[in-house]
Amino acid sequence: MINRKGYALASVAAQAWGLVCRGRRTRKGELVVISGMANWAFGRGATCVGNTVLCRTEPGAKTLAHEDVHRQQWLRYGLAFIPMYFLAGRDPLTNRFEIEAGLEAGGYHERKAGPAAESD
Repeated sequence: MINRKGYALASVAAQAWGLVCRGRRTRKGELVVISGMANWAFGRGATCVGNTVLCRTEPGAKTLAHEDVHRQQWLRYGLAFIPMYFLAGRDPLTNRFEIEAGLEAGGYHERKAGPAAESD
């Protein structure tokens, strides 16, 4: 029950943020997509908060599938998902929530082995 309340609160807050940032709201299945946002208004290529995807351009089917897994994570963990996600690490290639959502579908690619990768 608490998780659902946190999920609902996060969803409402994200949609309010999208309206403040003058985004365009559409529904894609269980997801609310707010596109047309400035790059500074969300993280990476798209950000899922509750049931809401904040993004610059309308996401494709693979990205929506990735973000829907994040929606389900929000539903499972509620507001506890925020610290859990950050404690899992900033590197999406090792973040368990990004791995569960599908790295390739999220636009993340494994680093190539070699001198450049070793200096990271």
